[in-house]
Amino acid sequence: MILKTEKIIKEWTDYNGHMNLSYYILIFDKAAEVMLTKFNMGGDSAQNDKKSTFAVETHTTYDQEVKLGEEVEVHLTYLDHDKKRIHYRVSMFHKEKKYLTATTEVLSLYIDLNQRKVAEFEPEKIKIMDDFIKTNFSKFNTEKLFLLNKLKK
Repeated sequence: MILKTEKIIKEWTDYNGHMNLSYYILIFDKAAEVMLTKFNMGGDSAQNDKKSTFAVETHTTYDQEVKLGEEVEVHLTYLDHDKKRIHYRVSMFHKEKKYLTATTEVLSLYIDLNQRKVAEFEPEKIKIMDDFIKTNFSKFNTEKLFLLNKLKK
């Protein structure tokens, strides 16, 4: 699932002539918001339902550089969850040359913003995630997942 396409702009590059690491995280975060919105856990959920996700652990790789003017695509390449956590990996690919540029693996907790405490996913959100996993599982890449044992199933 392609979540986001971005063109690398001058403000995102550094003195090494490539995209600075902080902007990889920005692009990954923007892409994750697309995914969370699909699962009814994005900004609308935070504002209207007072439920959101907070990242609690990440693992990021920087595999090959991208430079000014190049375009990248961010794909959701893995997803799983338990009652209170969502575990996913998004992978960034050079749009034209198709090589892997970076990945980030994230473990997030589902939060009741009124209490600022961990909450369980509502049944309808679990169904949306489970349906997505069932449909896409054969496309997931489970190699080199560092946070795999963090879910409590």
